[in-house]
Amino acid sequence: MKKIVILISGRGSNMEAVVRACARDGWPARICAIISNRPDAAGLGFAAANGIESKVVDHRQFDGRESFDAALAGEIDRFEPDLVVLAGFMRVLTDAFVTKYAGRMLNIHPSLLPCFPGLRTHQQALDAGVRVHGASVHFVTPALDHGPIVAQGAVPVIAGDDAAALAARVLKVEHEIYPRAVRWFIEGRLTVEGERVALTPSEPQWLFADVAGEGA
Repeated sequence: MKKIVILISGRGSNMEAVVRACARDGWPARICAIISNRPDAAGLGFAAANGIESKVVDHRQFDGRESFDAALAGEIDRFEPDLVVLAGFMRVLTDAFVTKYAGRMLNIHPSLLPCFPGLRTHQQALDAGVRVHGASVHFVTPALDHGPIVAQGAVPVIAGDDAAALAARVLKVEHEIYPRAVRWFIEGRLTVEGERVALTPSEPQWLFADVAGEGA
């Protein structure tokens, strides 16, 4: 039975998607803990309602990123996880922290990486005039919003879209590809080969969505 720790900063809708998929599909895994850097994160309520242990490591109580990351790692390591899942965790992690969990930490980013790293990705996409936008699940490396890509989901950019409308469409895809990628890891099906991630046995590592946000 694999053990998963999920890190959140807010609502944690991707966290909810992973937790629900794990329970629904009977993964050989257990969500051991939800850890937040914000004591007011709405996702902590979901954890409590579902009987999942939760912890808060408030970044505002630390002098810098190094001391916060050390405390965060201490909490994570208490659960001895096989996988750390970043689900809307809005902190830039130090290289030492990322290296510690290399090969066993996943993140989801709301763009088709390597396009539009950082914040305001949906507005970046609109400003660039792209016709397709989406989300990427990737292994975390010291380079921000980079790392070998496990899965991607794409949605059309529709005339008249604003950032909020585009974000809502992308979020539906995120909720499909993130549980899928986490399950692949848990099942031992992912192999990192340089900058590429191989999936064995093979199946599509991408999702194209229609205008309504349904997989196609």
